[in-house]
Amino acid sequence: MTRVCIVLMSLLSLLSIEAYEVGLTFLDSAVAQGAVCLDGSAPAYHMDKGFGAGIDNWLVFFEGGGWCNNVTNCLARRDTRLGSSKQMLTTETFSGMFHNKTKYNPDFYNWNRIKVRYCDGASFTGDVEEVDPVSHRKEKKCLSDPFIYTAHLISFIFQKTNLYFRGARIFRAVIEDLLAKGMKNATNAMLAGCSAGGLTTILQCDNFRSLLPANTTVKCLSDAGFFINA
Repeated sequence: MTRVCIVLMSLLSLLSIEAYEVGLTFLDSAVAQGAVCLDGSAPAYHMDKGFGAGIDNWLVFFEGGGWCNNVTNCLARRDTRLGSSKQMLTTETFSGMFHNKTKYNPDFYNWNRIKVRYCDGASFTGDVEEVDPVSHRKEKKCLSDPFIYTAHLISFIFQKTNLYFRGARIFRAVIEDLLAKGMKNATNAMLAGCSAGGLTTILQCDNFRSLLPANTTVKCLSDAGFFINA
């Protein structure tokens, strides 16, 4: 599904001759709430502010990137951009549905357009208070006599995983931050996402609705977000 999203986004980029870079906003205030990425770093998003008639309209898009479904997989992504905001690029190319020109993006060009970076590994659903303390066993080859029985050539290093499963907190912290930046006055608000972000849209749509004013028109758009094993 992630590949499908990449292809779709690439096709959208081809339709946009022009594109531009938008900086990364680190939500440092969320750390105190325990709303952190897999490695404990602050969540982050890119935002291009709306203007004109679209100033009170909001498109909030959650990035995809598959799931890590066990400690080994989550540990493997912890120190990448999918598990740590420390590893994310500080700018993101906005094109297609994120563009700010009507000829490339007639529906949302003047809306507030936000892309939330994915770093929890579970579609922004986790809410585990304790940091995962499980020891991870890693094999290490020993330099020994090659004729010694194989079992003696391997030792094990035990490492603390230090994984934070706090995706649901990230979701709430991001939405609350956007509400404070003007989304509380939204006329229209759309929650969207692709792949794992599309699943976020499905799982968090009702929650998103509940956090916005009753008079705001809310829509949710999931692109390739149906996971059979989720």
